[in-house]
Amino acid sequence: MMTRLSTPILLALSLFVVVPAVAATPSALLQHYQTEARRPDPAFAASAERGQAFFLRRVPRDGKQVSCATCHGRDPRQPGETRAFRPIRPLAPVANPERLTDAKKVEKWFRRNCDDVHARECTAAEKADFIAWLISVK
Repeated sequence: MMTRLSTPILLALSLFVVVPAVAATPSALLQHYQTEARRPDPAFAASAERGQAFFLRRVPRDGKQVSCATCHGRDPRQPGETRAFRPIRPLAPVANPERLTDAKKVEKWFRRNCDDVHARECTAAEKADFIAWLISVK
């Protein structure tokens, strides 16, 4: 016997089906963060130039000047190395097709790396700009 479900319940359940499939490409992740960034700023448009500048921006951390490039290297098509000398696969999807294909991993690494470098959480706008830059790298 079938039970009728209310529209709000069906909509809530559909989110579990749609979200993972939507966020399976770099473009879908860019769209997600761009949408989030538009909540406080409806005119926001992701910028590859701002994304690259954010990646290279040096900030004081533990008595040193660091940036994302400190570990990842300046060229996102090339591998990087952690402070513990462990390899980091290239960031650019053109060099690493697995990059930016798992929304949970992307958010995990943003959370960890933004805190490590900037001592704070990155904004949705910064994430959108950064992803726009990585997508633009050929």
